[in-house]
Amino acid sequence: MGCNYQPDCGGCCFRDKTENEYRRLKQEKVRHILDTALKQQTYVWDAPVFLPDGMRRRAAFAFGYQNNTFVLGFNESHSGKIIDCRHCFAVTENINAILEVLRSFLEKFCIAGANGVTVKKKNRQSVRSVTNGDVLLLDADNGLDVVLEYDGALNLDQKMEIFEFVNHEEKIIRFSHRRRNCDEAELIAEKTKPVIDIGGYNVYVASGTFLQVSKAGEKALTETVVKYLDNTKGKIADLFCGIGTFSYLLAQKSENKITAVDVSESLLKGFQLSVNRQMLHNVEIRQRNLFKYPLSGAELEGFEAVVFDPPRAGAAAQVEEMVLLPPDKRPQKIVAVSCNPHSFVNDANVLIGGGYKLERVTLVDQFVYSNHSELVALFTK
Repeated sequence: MGCNYQPDCGGCCFRDKTENEYRRLKQEKVRHILDTALKQQTYVWDAPVFLPDGMRRRAAFAFGYQNNTFVLGFNESHSGKIIDCRHCFAVTENINAILEVLRSFLEKFCIAGANGVTVKKKNRQSVRSVTNGDVLLLDADNGLDVVLEYDGALNLDQKMEIFEFVNHEEKIIRFSHRRRNCDEAELIAEKTKPVIDIGGYNVYVASGTFLQVSKAGEKALTETVVKYLDNTKGKIADLFCGIGTFSYLLAQKSENKITAVDVSESLLKGFQLSVNRQMLHNVEIRQRNLFKYPLSGAELEGFEAVVFDPPRAGAAAQVEEMVLLPPDKRPQKIVAVSCNPHSFVNDANVLIGGGYKLERVTLVDQFVYSNHSELVALFTK
């Protein structure tokens, strides 16, 4: 599908291709990475899952003034310049429908901010204006969640402006602010808590929380993980668990005991609240930085399976620990979910070198027409 912002926009780099050509190229690219790096490995390439356009429920837009003109959109490819975007084919209808309203609010908000946000510095006051930043949108199942990412404090007047804006806009249910991507978001206005459906459970989503970029993509990933685990029963580790995307599905079997591990305290707090509300008694949640302090081989003893879904950097420290157990004490199955085929092959080679066999791989194309690919892979002992 043609797009007025391609090829300037840094997102959908394959949008000039036909659908069939694009899908062929994406498969070829991923298979080339795997077959080049995973030498002498024979595995089943399962049917890829390709999603339709307009499914992205989560998107980050940059905003600010360029040449005295306010713009809201995506960064230009290999540049900090913002491509002003009025409509994006990749995101949901609900996100597209709010863009002009949000644009109008942010432009006025930036002008109002020019009067200054007072910041105390070494016993004197300096003024910082709201001139640029990012706005993160999530199309949750019950409304739109907005996070304003701007590196500065907001004064009371600005918070009141946000509060009135949210009250006026029916589709927006929450608005938060954070200074940096790694910071916990400050709640400014909330009509109700955003929730998404995972496996029939209403799951609470904290502000700025990472989750799968599309509902259909999340469903494809969880169904593939469940399919690869097949009839596996017993103790299952869900590492880099996030909001519990896989834990909820795996916990549906009462004979399973899920140990879910991630680093974010605020994220896991929301996860625990959802687990308590759903009365899931077979999910244990642990806070841990798996990059610095991976679960040791001894801690993984007795687990029937491990599911891990790390950030783009992969899970090097954790997979090293997985192969330290004696073969008779290792998990029978390991299912890897990866958003980066290059880091995936690094992790895969550690598992293969440690005695696991790569059995099956499924490509899930969540980021339609982009250069990004997601994989689900099954390793067996």
